[in-house]
Amino acid sequence: MKLDSKIPEGPIDKKWTDHKDHIRIVAPSNKRRIDIIVVGTGLAGGAAAASLAEMGYNVKAFCFQDSARRAHSIAAQGGINAAKNYQNDGDSTFRLFYDTVKGGDYRSREANVYRLAEVSANIIDQCVAQGVPFARDYGGLLDNRSFGGVQVSRTFYARGQTGQQLLLGAYSALMRQVGKGAVKMYDRHEMLDVVVVDGKARGIIARNLITGEIERHGAHAVLLCTGGYGNVFFLSTNAMGCNVTAAWKAHKRGAYMANPCYTQIHPTCIPVSGTHQSKLTLMSESLRNDGRIWVPKYIEDSKAIREGKKKGNDIAEADRDYYLERRYPAFGNLVPRDVASRAAKERCDAGYGVNKTGEAVYLDFGAAIERYGKLQANIHNMENPSPEKIKEMGTEVISEKYGNLFDMYENIVGENPYMHAMKIYPAVHYTMGGLWVDYNLQTTVPGLFCLGEANFSDHGANRLGASALMQGLADGYFVVPYTVGDYLADDIRTGAIDTKSAAFDEAEKGVTDRINHFLNNKGTKPVDDFHRQLGKVMWEKCGMARNAQGLQEAIVEIRQIREEFWKDVRVTGKGNEFNQELEKAGRVADFLELGELMCKDALERNESCGGHFREEYQTSEGEAMRDDDNFAHAAAWEWTGDPGTSNRHKEEMKFDVVKLTQRSYK
Repeated sequence: MKLDSKIPEGPIDKKWTDHKDHIRIVAPSNKRRIDIIVVGTGLAGGAAAASLAEMGYNVKAFCFQDSARRAHSIAAQGGINAAKNYQNDGDSTFRLFYDTVKGGDYRSREANVYRLAEVSANIIDQCVAQGVPFARDYGGLLDNRSFGGVQVSRTFYARGQTGQQLLLGAYSALMRQVGKGAVKMYDRHEMLDVVVVDGKARGIIARNLITGEIERHGAHAVLLCTGGYGNVFFLSTNAMGCNVTAAWKAHKRGAYMANPCYTQIHPTCIPVSGTHQSKLTLMSESLRNDGRIWVPKYIEDSKAIREGKKKGNDIAEADRDYYLERRYPAFGNLVPRDVASRAAKERCDAGYGVNKTGEAVYLDFGAAIERYGKLQANIHNMENPSPEKIKEMGTEVISEKYGNLFDMYENIVGENPYMHAMKIYPAVHYTMGGLWVDYNLQTTVPGLFCLGEANFSDHGANRLGASALMQGLADGYFVVPYTVGDYLADDIRTGAIDTKSAAFDEAEKGVTDRINHFLNNKGTKPVDDFHRQLGKVMWEKCGMARNAQGLQEAIVEIRQIREEFWKDVRVTGKGNEFNQELEKAGRVADFLELGELMCKDALERNESCGGHFREEYQTSEGEAMRDDDNFAHAAAWEWTGDPGTSNRHKEEMKFDVVKLTQRSYK
């Protein structure tokens, strides 16, 4: 199949407007004849379901949580980007577009990124209207702060709980439609297959996670809004339930999977503390606005800290290496996530790590506390305030900005971050790869759309901080409500989808057979054992840095783990009841196939770009070295029955507006 991105003609700043002007639409009287399934109820799914129901479509919404408001979007902390230029610091739609393309290391689709930047301002207006309590400045206007990879302040925030507040807004809109009967909500349901009839997505097979009942649901279009697949690494900042199953089932039904090796490692996370952990905790990137990242200049000091003989406060200012400020003076601590993560790894690999494992660096707020304290003293006309008073007032300012994050850190680590620098280390956070979609957010399966993190379209090889929330809401509120109508215009006389057809029979049988295999398998090892094995291989050989030998070894090892999994996994309980081990078994089975494809994708991409860092392809200064002549494209993989034999297709990335150049944040 030749990939057709369906990018409209014309100047980039006119593409979306002209596209909307000429796109087919469905009349209000016909919308009630059409059924739409939305899988996932985070920002992308909640916004889409609410919007489409408000327009008059019949919507079924599915989530595996006990409530739509429990979607993982709730965990986002730091903020959401939008080009409103409230700070009058030179921001614009074009600058947001440019920063996003550059931040993604020139591996994203220009047209999609410009549209994202274009609708970003609408998102903020929408959320304010919904009552989202964004921070405000002294004059009552919405406040902004900076995030990594930019030199302006464009990030709107609600302390460290932005995702939660945005999700509550989308949830309110969704539940209004549920109350009206326009949306039928199916919580505690997991999609286990897409049903394709005559080449079109016409429904799903879902399992009621409470009763175990297998259900058939038909629709004229299916929207997947199911998030990313970072839990393939076992340890990540994602909620433990996050998985790839919905997207992977779609992939096996004909939806191409694009750039699966593009994984974002977040630089600001609480370090791993032991093998007992089942997930890692994110500390918002917003902390890098005021926190300075450093390690000791002298390896002897780092060794003494690891051995418990010294603490960070014992290291004199002159003996600290603020390595991001040293290496990237133009951006300092606010370099993009991939750059900051690799820099932390390099320092720790060189022996400068500051925790017992040697895998941590400091995030220090001492300078910010002093700076804000002096500013408060000036505001209150205080003459010669004591150092203690300055510290007290500065601490109050930091607490107002980041208090909940500091509390969370202290509760987990048991150390006061106002008194001692935080210890942080990179961790798996976000995935830029996902199902390939065209400009209309439609996959290679007609009628199957994909929104938010589950698709590949907007972030290239690295996502800028605060852009995930922007994409999810843009896709759900301002893109798919237009584009899905163009597809559905052919279905106004189709009638209800028959769920008793042979395609539904076949899909349900496949789901049932797999469940029965897990329940009847007389294995000896629990699901988590295999997931941990997979995660260890992925982190060590397909994590922050990869090389050809390691990736080749990983593919062999993953195949071995997968073979053992199907022979020796033990799933307790029954199928007709609430059974989390059964849920996990299905998700890990999909991760074991995805993991191999991720390694295969990384092995085939002989360059470094963004979150994909091949050790063989780096500059003399240790920066990513792209190969634009051979790899300025999205790699879209077609399922053939086995991840090892998947077919690789290419969508060339054309850069008509942004000039291709090697990234520099110096």
